[in-house]
Amino acid sequence: MKNGIRPNPNAIHPIPGYDKEIYVKPTIHNPNIIVGDFTYIADSEFESHVTHHYEWNGDKLIIGKFCQIAAGVEFVMNGANHQMNAVSTFPFYTLEGWDMDPPAASDMPIKGDTVIGNDVWIGQNAVILPGVHISDGAIIGANSIVGSNVPPYTIVAGNPARETRKRFDADLIQLLLDFKWWDKSIEEINQLIPLLTSGDLEKVKAEISERLCENSLT
Repeated sequence: MKNGIRPNPNAIHPIPGYDKEIYVKPTIHNPNIIVGDFTYIADSEFESHVTHHYEWNGDKLIIGKFCQIAAGVEFVMNGANHQMNAVSTFPFYTLEGWDMDPPAASDMPIKGDTVIGNDVWIGQNAVILPGVHISDGAIIGANSIVGSNVPPYTIVAGNPARETRKRFDADLIQLLLDFKWWDKSIEEINQLIPLLTSGDLEKVKAEISERLCENSLT
């Protein structure tokens, strides 16, 4: 371990003396926000980046491990949605004095939980809309508005966000999804760093294939 220090997923500040980058998981208070180990945000807190997240909707924000969330990112939850199957979208029921009961759940465009996979990089000022699923290894470009699901190891950018390209070929993507390095122990991941940070993708592919084969034989 570097400097004899073991990585600690429950530490809030992973960079000594710097409070503008935090591990998110140990700071969460809302039970409907679930974040994996070592996911960080480039800010001194996280929950203000999750907006329109009202308890009565019951929707969850679920983020995996080792995600990298830049400054200014916003996760817009289902409470931002208005009734759209009626003449007016005005939410009379939320405002004092108006004689309207809340609409039935079936009349609201509730899109379910927002789910972010593992090792996802979300660029600065990106907005993730309700119910979006972003798969493992994806990259979201800065200032993107993401309103639809993002496949594994895919780069998207723009408003609305569109696929720019796949990060790797289909074989390597499948190997990485099978390998699930983020679920391994800290000690194993530490040993895997040379592989995980190598630009020699053919070598990476061969070594992951070998490791998966060895695991299948044990």
